[in-house]
Amino acid sequence: MSKAMPMIASLVVAAALVLPTVSQATESDSVRVPYADLNLGSDAGAHALRGRIAYAARIVCDREDSRALALSVPTERCRSKAVDGAEPAFEAAVAAARHGTVTVLESAAIVVSAN
Repeated sequence: MSKAMPMIASLVVAAALVLPTVSQATESDSVRVPYADLNLGSDAGAHALRGRIAYAARIVCDREDSRALALSVPTERCRSKAVDGAEPAFEAAVAAARHGTVTVLESAAIVVSAN
């Protein structure tokens, strides 16, 4: 039992050092939203990309508990600004697809950022 205590103590210390790094790594101010797999020339493809952008805004504007009234308004404001910020890139991608003026590469993406 006495040999197990130092091992348990070292595991606790290691976990305490790793957890902040993991939580910081998951926080991001921006998310790439790929769309090379979508046909943006169709309404369904454009709608799917809008959904991806909205989901990305939820990720970049994540608050600890956005259900709390004090955080719900700033969270929604952040998400709205993130979606609005991606709108010009969305419109350009859809317009180019509908006019056949561009070839979409596999790496095509829109970046959604928190403001």
